[in-house]
Amino acid sequence: MSITRRDALIKGVLLAVCATGLPAQGLAAGDEAAAAAYLGVRDYAGVRALAETLARGTFKAPPRIPDRFTKMDRDAYFAIHSGRKSRLWAGGDSPFEVGMFHAGGLFQYPVRIFEIVGGETKAIGFDPARFTYGDVRPTVDEEDALGYAGFRLYGRLNWDRDLASFLGASYFRAVGGELQYGLSARGLAVDTARFGSEEFPMFRALWLHRPKQDDGSLTVLALLDSASTAGAYRFVIEPGRTTVIDVDTAIFPRTRLDSAGIAPITSMYLHGENDYRQRDDYRPEVHDSDGLCMLTGAGEWIWRPLHNPAKPHVNAFTDNNPRGFGLLQRDRNFDHYQDDRIFFERRPNLWIEPKGDWGPGRIELVELPARDEDDDNIVAYWRPDQPPQPDKPAELSYRMHWGTAMPDRLPAPARAVATRIGIPEVPWAERDRKNRTFVVDFVGGDLMMLDAAAPVRPVITVNTGKIARPVARRIQEHAGWRVTFDLLTEGAAMVDLRMFLEHRGGALSETWTYQWLASDL
Repeated sequence: MSITRRDALIKGVLLAVCATGLPAQGLAAGDEAAAAAYLGVRDYAGVRALAETLARGTFKAPPRIPDRFTKMDRDAYFAIHSGRKSRLWAGGDSPFEVGMFHAGGLFQYPVRIFEIVGGETKAIGFDPARFTYGDVRPTVDEEDALGYAGFRLYGRLNWDRDLASFLGASYFRAVGGELQYGLSARGLAVDTARFGSEEFPMFRALWLHRPKQDDGSLTVLALLDSASTAGAYRFVIEPGRTTVIDVDTAIFPRTRLDSAGIAPITSMYLHGENDYRQRDDYRPEVHDSDGLCMLTGAGEWIWRPLHNPAKPHVNAFTDNNPRGFGLLQRDRNFDHYQDDRIFFERRPNLWIEPKGDWGPGRIELVELPARDEDDDNIVAYWRPDQPPQPDKPAELSYRMHWGTAMPDRLPAPARAVATRIGIPEVPWAERDRKNRTFVVDFVGGDLMMLDAAAPVRPVITVNTGKIARPVARRIQEHAGWRVTFDLLTEGAAMVDLRMFLEHRGGALSETWTYQWLASDL
């Protein structure tokens, strides 16, 4: 099983429709009361109150766009264009402009978009004049049932390249200085690890605060809704070499959210240095991210390389008040990808930095089988031990960092930059596919201050099986150190591994973790 971008959005729509029950008592898309309430939002407090009211009613799916537009294929949908003149705030002195996404194809439920300026709120009504169409053009009768699927943000340093976008369910993403999209974020994950039963909450409405001429950031408010929950969000987007988005959220469940995922990140991993199992590709590596990085509440750095499993797989990393986590693309070498169209080496990292005390819980990593690079098969999020409940809503804040660099104030020890796995090479003996050789390269930190004779050793632990021939040696070509060892699985179906580099009793590196699965052979 795999979940693609297409599957995710369609599943979100179907779950929304299937969950629709009795008419909502209160606010729902399409109600006159909802329209008036949306226009009454002036700030985050307003959208928070709206979400709290919405959660008291029964979920009701928003109206669907006309059938001719739901049936559009990819080519027909992307034949719809909008130029700069059609953007919100174009032609003035605004530091930002906003382009609208047309509803259609996979994006079948329009989101309401509003502008807040001078203490007043006004609707940005759907206007087909903002677009040029291909073969599918709306009739006059269809215009009232159409709408926007989301928006993209542009900045004055480059009006031709967008900096962030909100499109589909509660998905959004941003770029750093490379202006290269890659992984995505979501407002909330629900039942992600219940394969086949995941719920995809959607943003029903978005409010944009009109920026002043000298503003360096844009504030976006969002109202989230699904069968299980409603929620309010505030995003303060500050583009830059590393784009920073400060997020405040209030989650008001309709039911107990035992498997709620906070600050969820979605990415893609098809194959890389540690995973050539299904490779039939001219490109040595294909992935938007190559590992999950964590900074625990106790100050330990942990790195977990990603892989493309044969079966759906979940790992949990228990923590208390985490200091940060994210999906990163550490490998920045074009030669390792050889893709001169997509440029995987430019894909941004996304680092989540919690604000306040998040308490006990765990970071969950979900890895799904991927058949091609359109499969978003990697998800990471924070799952609190005390889940949001109808009588205990959750309020959290965090900062997102989008770009190729980590925040400067987070100095890290030596880090693992490559993990390679293969069959052990044992002279004069038959090669056993059930055993594995691991080759892990570390760079950075204090490693370069040590000469090749320094007593650096790998400290390796496993929950089952045995480790043979562990060696750490300096590799001048990599400006770092390489660890090699053999894992003797002894028939185990799964082996958990942990390793770090030690020098004279002190740790030199982050903790490298891996989970080897016999099913991946």
